[in-house]
Amino acid sequence: MKSNLKLWTIVLTTGIFFTSCSSDDDSMAKDEEKPEITINYDGGFPQACTELVKGETYNFRARITDNMALASYSLDIHHNFDHHTHDDQGAQCDLEPVKEAVNPMLYMENFSLADGPVSYEIDIPITISENVDTGDYHCMFSVTDQTGWQSRTSVDIKIIE
Repeated sequence: MKSNLKLWTIVLTTGIFFTSCSSDDDSMAKDEEKPEITINYDGGFPQACTELVKGETYNFRARITDNMALASYSLDIHHNFDHHTHDDQGAQCDLEPVKEAVNPMLYMENFSLADGPVSYEIDIPITISENVDTGDYHCMFSVTDQTGWQSRTSVDIKIIE
């Protein structure tokens, strides 16, 4: 009787082990692609070296896409008075001399996308305050898909009187 019990215990344990190792995860597609983001199209704004006038309102636009589902995006505008760069930056503009920031413009916002679209056009209206420092700035768009892949793009811009 003890050997039958032992045999059934081994069979049952082996059966549980093999059924718990199902391949259900293999049926779901794995997302191995980063989302894409561009401002290089008609309507994309700003382009490299764009000059923004204090007191004016501009619509910051970028096109974002993903092979499966987008989750969020962000816009970051910050000064470049120290002449730093970002790894994805394209053309660099003529820079003014290095200077200390007194009242620089700083804009950083994150936005969520409901329902996981595969494409979306970012369109964020921003008014450039009359009392921010003029000079060199960076405009950086970022996008994240639902699995956590992220892409970004940035350009040099200037704020002028």
